[in-house]
Amino acid sequence: MAYRLGVDVGGTFTDLLLLDEGSGAFWRHKTLSTPHDSSEGILTGVEAVCAAAGIAPSAVRTFLHGTTVATNAMLEGKGARVGLVTTEGYRQILQIARSYVPGGLAGWIVWPKPEPLAALEDTVEVKGRMDAQGNEVRPVNDADIRAGLEALKAQGVTALTVSLINAYLNGAHERRVAEIAREVMPDIPISLSHEVLPEMQEYERTLTTVANAAVRPVVGRYVHNLRGRLRDAGVAGTLSLLRSDGGLMSSEKAEEHPVSLLMSGPAGGVTGALWVGRHAGLNNILTLDVGGTSTDVALIENLEPRRVRTTEVGHLSVRASSLDVKTVGAGGGSIAYVPELTGALRVGPQSAGAAPGPVAYGRGGTLPTVTDANVVLGYLPEALLGGTFKLDRDGARTAVQTIADALGIGLFEAARGIIDIVNENMFGALRMISVQQGYDPRDFALMGFGGAGPLHVNAVARLMGSWPAVAPVSPGVLCALGDATTRMRTETARSFSRRFADTREAEVLALLDEMAAQTRAELTAEGIDNTAITSLFEIDVRYEGQAFEVPLAIDADTLRRDGLAGITRRFDEEHRRLFTFNMDTAHELVNLRAVAMGPPLALPAPEIPEGDGDPSGAKLRDHELWMDGRTQPAVIYDRARLRAGDGIPGPAIIVEMDSTTLIESGHIGRVDHVGNILINPA
Repeated sequence: MAYRLGVDVGGTFTDLLLLDEGSGAFWRHKTLSTPHDSSEGILTGVEAVCAAAGIAPSAVRTFLHGTTVATNAMLEGKGARVGLVTTEGYRQILQIARSYVPGGLAGWIVWPKPEPLAALEDTVEVKGRMDAQGNEVRPVNDADIRAGLEALKAQGVTALTVSLINAYLNGAHERRVAEIAREVMPDIPISLSHEVLPEMQEYERTLTTVANAAVRPVVGRYVHNLRGRLRDAGVAGTLSLLRSDGGLMSSEKAEEHPVSLLMSGPAGGVTGALWVGRHAGLNNILTLDVGGTSTDVALIENLEPRRVRTTEVGHLSVRASSLDVKTVGAGGGSIAYVPELTGALRVGPQSAGAAPGPVAYGRGGTLPTVTDANVVLGYLPEALLGGTFKLDRDGARTAVQTIADALGIGLFEAARGIIDIVNENMFGALRMISVQQGYDPRDFALMGFGGAGPLHVNAVARLMGSWPAVAPVSPGVLCALGDATTRMRTETARSFSRRFADTREAEVLALLDEMAAQTRAELTAEGIDNTAITSLFEIDVRYEGQAFEVPLAIDADTLRRDGLAGITRRFDEEHRRLFTFNMDTAHELVNLRAVAMGPPLALPAPEIPEGDGDPSGAKLRDHELWMDGRTQPAVIYDRARLRAGDGIPGPAIIVEMDSTTLIESGHIGRVDHVGNILINPA
């Protein structure tokens, strides 16, 4: 039998989901993350989940992993010291950037400009020049190149970026610099801009390539170390990592192009939600992935997640495809506090993380968190992870009492205030990816997952007007499910800046066919059958004179049928939805992009036995919780014993190994045919 293992490393827990590809049976496990070395927590989890399934680690044929290693390296400033080689006259390209200053009027007065990823003293210029058509205007000088590289070597750079003007049209000069660099500094990784991002706009291309170089040594060490430890543990199957755009890439490719991993972690939840939505008959979904440290939200329309052409990490906006995921510092470990200056309750973004964690975890935490508030209110029972993880209710009450005392209110009112604020933070993030993008949230279901998602999904759905609120099967490990069920993906891009009126359809189709062949070859090199590969295309379009473009997905058959006129019509529709207006201006093609995807995993969602609508067979015990300003009777149910068609009136708590679902008063949850809980107003 063949097994696939999905692993998602979060700030608090590492989630694992083991799938039997033949039967669809699965085993899940959660273990505390080990931030000092993520591979330790992963190996602990691998051994535990394989033991639960009764198999040896050697039976795992495919290991799929979502990681935040690249993200953390960027956020914490722990990337490599990058040397930058650019064209003569462009040494300050990263310092000048786009001259963009965030904030309102006079924001520049107080804005501390961030340090570029490649310092000015680590940037050298070389002679040589390509024109805007990719023709050589002036050749490069080998002695000049060697002198610049020797200077960077003396500076102690640990990674190298080569980004020359107009290299996206002709990379010959960059390749020559790389050849000499391999002689001068043979032990450091080299990133070439025409390979990382073959698109126009010099600053974006340079920044993206520098970001790739900055995280390349960090990601390389991590992937190499993880691969070695997995091999030592007996896992001999393939190792793939989740890309920011929701596809998979081989670990070897990830070492070369780690800039594609910057949003790897959050992407797993979106791909998992896609799998659930496909089997539950939900086409439009807002995702609410609540972990220990943060909450990630995304929008799925017609079972297609929104993708963007930029990945934002901290103050950086890198040109790399990613799912449109927004993150806020609102999680189970978010710390509640009352600043002396304002005397108003605040929650997050500071987090107790995995160590020491919330007070209720009994691991040395002293500061009140969202998890502690949920424990105080009775929304979390005394034990987690199937009873193996005991909660310290008295400790949680003591911690939350400090907030109550600071505000001069009761314990339960303080705890509920913490929950209300964190729910509002999640609500704000969801509005960013729905209302502010021209979508009506009432047209979407809201799916809550992650360890704390089902605890908050009912309340946030009420704020959004998004029904049903969905608690999927195994919500606590849904990101790992997404890792395990997604498919290989690769892409390439090419700038094509031209008016539609001056462009022939045959020329565009020929270029797309050429790019499709290139991406398909990359996947066949990974062992995927060419007949199982699907090719898709994206075309970036703008009105002439605009500085920003809108990406449109399209396939070759649609382009042949509707022509370029069909693209302009789609662009006008999308532009009006995003910005509420159109312009009476010529349309302009900017970039072409080809995407190749491997075959999807044909894994059915197992159906659960049919019930009679009465959930009493799953009842564990009666319970009390604090809701709507008073203590109310509630019932705790065992999710494993619920049957399809069962209706659970609120207030109720449904427990399982990896998460807890809260149904509020005035609402009812119904179990669908595959075990998802769909919550609606009663």
